[in-house]
Amino acid sequence: MRPLSQYIISNQTIFLRVDYNVPLKNHIIQDTTKIKSSIKTINYLLKHHNKIILATHLGRPDGKFQKEFSTAQLLPSIQEYFPKEKITFLPDCIGKNIHSTIQKSSSKIFLLENLRFYKEEEQNNTHFAHSLASVSNSYVNDAFAVSHRAHASVHSITQFLPSYAGFQLETEINQLKLALNPKRPCIWIIGGAKLDKINLINQAFKKADYILIGGALSFAFLRAKNIPIGQSKTDTKSITIAKTILKTKYAKKLILPQDFIVTQTMSPAAKSSFVKYNEIQPNQIALDLGPETIKIFKHFLRKAYTIVWNGPLGYYEWAKYATATKEIGRFLGTLTATTIVGGGETADAMHKFHLAYNLTHVSTGGGASLEFLSGKILPGIQALHDNEKKFKLK
Repeated sequence: MRPLSQYIISNQTIFLRVDYNVPLKNHIIQDTTKIKSSIKTINYLLKHHNKIILATHLGRPDGKFQKEFSTAQLLPSIQEYFPKEKITFLPDCIGKNIHSTIQKSSSKIFLLENLRFYKEEEQNNTHFAHSLASVSNSYVNDAFAVSHRAHASVHSITQFLPSYAGFQLETEINQLKLALNPKRPCIWIIGGAKLDKINLINQAFKKADYILIGGALSFAFLRAKNIPIGQSKTDTKSITIAKTILKTKYAKKLILPQDFIVTQTMSPAAKSSFVKYNEIQPNQIALDLGPETIKIFKHFLRKAYTIVWNGPLGYYEWAKYATATKEIGRFLGTLTATTIVGGGETADAMHKFHLAYNLTHVSTGGGASLEFLSGKILPGIQALHDNEKKFKLK
């Protein structure tokens, strides 16, 4: 496909698909990581005198206008990063009025209203995609986090315009590829809640020398070994998958927790204690890994050249149970290994605890990074490959 970094597009109108699906509270953005990730692409396009149409979704408005999901509330934050440019908000994303405003305005940056106010966006509707494309000369995908979705602004739109991969998308692909072609020894850390990441686990078995299991994922394996887990959370499907995995030749690659932090009630103020993995009582719920497990994990990670991490190691939303996630995140930052973090919650934790800057790459894509690391071809990336053949450029 065409990386924007290798082309100069000048004096054009560019449809730039970004992912500004950011967390909001009282109309204030709580985390601007996704906006910051698009700055390099926007500055590059401005430098070459292009008009830029920023297009994003926000939340799940189910194909109808809902004020709480209007992208208008993103404008002040975006404007802060481009103080010299007047950014014009457009109250729709298709139509003659939108075309007219873009063509007549002296603004260099425009922000479209929420793409998902039209149900056709998620339906990958070709006519809707054509309407989005009709005012532009070129298309740039800088939204890795939605590239696993075959949506109109990610997939169908590439039928109508010469298309490029923005800097953010290119970086994501290049960094995540390091996980799929790792320098050995390679260690994967897999946490989170459910064992439905079976494609990811299978990929880990192929690529990793060891797989460190944390989070609620641990309990599926303990239950599969008939070890009591008290009130700790798991589900029947995960236990069944865990039993199957434990019978394979790959089971020896798994490193399971040796101890946990447990409590009797789901409350950040509740009294907690450390117990061994096989001593969780019927009235206890495990919410984080214990110190012995953290020590063992560090022992394995110290030897690795490539480390891939998906899924938090405990209930990190509460400080008392964020120790393992924080400790391992901090430890990875001290290593010379290539450290790749994928998955929405893990990335959120790394930013929340200010640990991301010491890691090689923290992906902006939750589901997209999961699918990419699982070895799947993402529709948005495939569309750019197909476009490269359709629009042969000098």
